[in-house]
Amino acid sequence: MSPLVLTGAGVSIEDVEAVARRACRVEVTPTVIERLVKARQVLDDAAASGQQIYGLNTGLGANLVTSVEGDAGAFQRQLLDGRGAAVGAALPMQLVRATMFARIAMLSAGGSGLSPHVFSALVDALNAGIHPVIPSLGSIGAGDLVLMTPIARVLIGEDDADYQGRRMPAAKALMMARLAPVSLAAKDGLSLINASAVSVGAGALALVDALSALEQQQQAGALSMAGLAANRTILDPRLHLARPAACQQVAARTLRELLAGDEALAPTALQDPLSVRCMPSIHGALIQAIDHARLAVEIELNAAADNPLVLVDDALVLSTGNCHTASLALAFETLGLAIAQTAAASAARFIQLTGSGRNGLPRYLSPLGGVSAGFVPLQKTATAILTGIRHKANPVMLDFLPVSEGVEDHATQTLLAITKCADMITLWRRLIALELMAGAQAADLREGLTLPPATGVIRAAVRTFVQPLKEDRPLGPEAEALYGALADGGWLA
Repeated sequence: MSPLVLTGAGVSIEDVEAVARRACRVEVTPTVIERLVKARQVLDDAAASGQQIYGLNTGLGANLVTSVEGDAGAFQRQLLDGRGAAVGAALPMQLVRATMFARIAMLSAGGSGLSPHVFSALVDALNAGIHPVIPSLGSIGAGDLVLMTPIARVLIGEDDADYQGRRMPAAKALMMARLAPVSLAAKDGLSLINASAVSVGAGALALVDALSALEQQQQAGALSMAGLAANRTILDPRLHLARPAACQQVAARTLRELLAGDEALAPTALQDPLSVRCMPSIHGALIQAIDHARLAVEIELNAAADNPLVLVDDALVLSTGNCHTASLALAFETLGLAIAQTAAASAARFIQLTGSGRNGLPRYLSPLGGVSAGFVPLQKTATAILTGIRHKANPVMLDFLPVSEGVEDHATQTLLAITKCADMITLWRRLIALELMAGAQAADLREGLTLPPATGVIRAAVRTFVQPLKEDRPLGPEAEALYGALADGGWLA
């Protein structure tokens, strides 16, 4: 895999995924280093002039009014010691890598004043596979300060790190990777940790997963339409041009392509249930929500959100509120609602497919009839999954308390909003697996149906993991296997 070269702009969520999940190596252009050198000089000059600079010659939070005297590097170590406050289970390695890369991308914009040698040490640690042990609880969305602290402490040789499949003291991991602990100059510790990089990294990975699940949901929806002998006039492009709302034209076009190339059976109804008839609108709204969340994440990946911020061209150092991520939190709260709507429609189609048989299909999709349970027990499973999604769709960004003596009296809960959205994607993909199973069974049972080429490929992929139901058998393990294939991302490869 070719290295990912950072220029200080243009970083995407796909770049985060490549580094986090596929261990892509990161390289940095000389232009980025030059920008860091200039920013450091502006910071040093401002400090030498006697300017008060937050976190450099003042304390943090409520200690803002307290001046820092003496060894600037010692204060930065003290700053890190005092913010090792995160608790809970450690973040998974891919999220740690996403976090490290997100911070590197942000720092490349050149607004932090971080010493260039510390920046290079962070890049080297990531490329060497040294992964700080980061507890999961401690961010309230006003920067991920206490969660970021383990990264900085590992760079100075403190705390533990995962390296080559083992957990060990950071100093040992650095030595084994032939790297040395770094020394911190004024503001370096704060520059490393005062960022929302955990939230941004997690958001990028969640969006990559959402895009994958969206594609699979479209495939499941098309197979359901075929199995239900749904009225395909709902996909007529003229209908979506008449009300061009929220990317529904894009969603309808994808469904048309998946169902193209055959002579459809006569529809079983003039109008299908809303979960079928309104699929382009529901999926279109989700596409728009994903696009908006992508924009929010990629702004953060390519921006200087530091406080204080170094403005190189103006030779100024100013305090900011750029660490606050209200728009990012709101984007993922919205995305969560869009996922919940889409998942609810998927569950409704599953119930339609596996229900009474009013669509001309055998009751419960069982060819046996009589007392056969068929697919109907999975309706409980689908309902339980959807309930979990609906619970997580409740917003959290207004849940905060004033902290630090009221200096930090507003927060966004961005990481929590993103984390629950990622959990919803996992649950949603389980519903997609159930819909695919039911759609494939319906297609097998629909007399006279010849699937269009693309949808036939989808059914064949389902049949790799779930055989046609001819008599009652445990379907849970097969649903689990299909979900695993969907989660791996290569189930149609």
